[in-house]
Amino acid sequence: MNSIVLAFALALLAWLLVVGKELRRRRPEWHWYLSGYPRAALRVVFTWRKVAHLNDLAVSHKPNRRVLGDLAVRGEPLRTRTPRYSFPRPTPNGLELLVRLHPGQTPAPFLAAADAFAHTWRMHAVRVTSPERGVVLITATAIDPLEHPDRPAVRESAALLSAVVGALETGRAWVMDFRRVPHWLIVGATQSGKSTLIARLITQLAPQPVALVGIDCKGGMELGLVEQRLSALATCRSEAVTVLGALVTDMQERMSLCRAAGARSIWDLPDKQRPVPIVVIVDELAELYLTNGSKDQRAEAEQCSTYLLRLAQLGAALGVHLVVAGQRVGSDLGPGVTALRAQLGGRICHRVNDPGTAEMALGDLNKDAVVVAQSISETEQGVAVTTGDLGGWMRGRSRLTTPAEVQATAAEFADLTPHLPYLANAVEGGADA
Repeated sequence: MNSIVLAFALALLAWLLVVGKELRRRRPEWHWYLSGYPRAALRVVFTWRKVAHLNDLAVSHKPNRRVLGDLAVRGEPLRTRTPRYSFPRPTPNGLELLVRLHPGQTPAPFLAAADAFAHTWRMHAVRVTSPERGVVLITATAIDPLEHPDRPAVRESAALLSAVVGALETGRAWVMDFRRVPHWLIVGATQSGKSTLIARLITQLAPQPVALVGIDCKGGMELGLVEQRLSALATCRSEAVTVLGALVTDMQERMSLCRAAGARSIWDLPDKQRPVPIVVIVDELAELYLTNGSKDQRAEAEQCSTYLLRLAQLGAALGVHLVVAGQRVGSDLGPGVTALRAQLGGRICHRVNDPGTAEMALGDLNKDAVVVAQSISETEQGVAVTTGDLGGWMRGRSRLTTPAEVQATAAEFADLTPHLPYLANAVEGGADA
């Protein structure tokens, strides 16, 4: 009888191991909720007090300073209080808890203790933020969600003018939403993942009723792969000037249309009257600004700068959006670049070759993000620091999209390409010039 019970127990254990392994492979979020989260939550509860004491997160009941005569004496507190925290709440690939700060405390010690939390709780990484005054949010991830950007733990459907381009470190889908953040800046060194991100963006926008305009002054080597889905493609600076000028003219007509209808944006217009949204993708911005010093080339560069700045300043409400990419986008390229960069609220910084590039992309938004961007290694292709979500930042990784995939997508949805005569004429005129 005992041998039968033992055999049954062993068979049940083996079955649970097989089911657990299969569940972890197919549904990692379910495996985490059922197996990983309970153990991690208990570790947080049972180790919180000790970790708080060892990392100077506890405070004394009374001031630890005394005055003896004219002498001030300060000592170590014997009785301390740890900060109050909420019970750890599960997330798709980790957990999070809110900590209430004691009077006089700041988030800085908690930021410094992030590695201690990760080691003690046996988590992949811990991130500390302060969503409001007097509160610290500690978010712990059990595994690296950026290893598989093609299967985020929380999936999101792409709405009009939004694209799911990969996964974030929180396990959620990485979404570029042009209705919320109208213009984006993408920087990064060669082979860092810029082209993959742009390819993924195009494959997500191709099935939507959106006009895509490409400006690729490297002879169209990158965006030429998707020319079937582009309403216009400029492959040199002279063509770019005419295309951007035509877009500015069209934008003025959209202004007149909105004003006549008493609308503040094209989204307030009836569906039948609403112009088609346009996303302008500029690959390698430096090619539009660099000149040999001649008068004609300087005039072309200044014209491009003026047009891009006008599109960035006025395009959000009129359905004209910019995606500007380059290895370096700074004032050293020429006048107007800094003003353009200030209008690009969405920032994405891949691996960079110098600290200045990360600083110019993220420094005016968040200093911590600059440090994180500089830590991206050459082996982490596609990994980037992205901003634009309520002023915060986080790491993300774009989904790998091969040239064959993006070409196939462009061919599949080529019939959805809006025909914009003014853009076609602009490209033809630029080529003839």
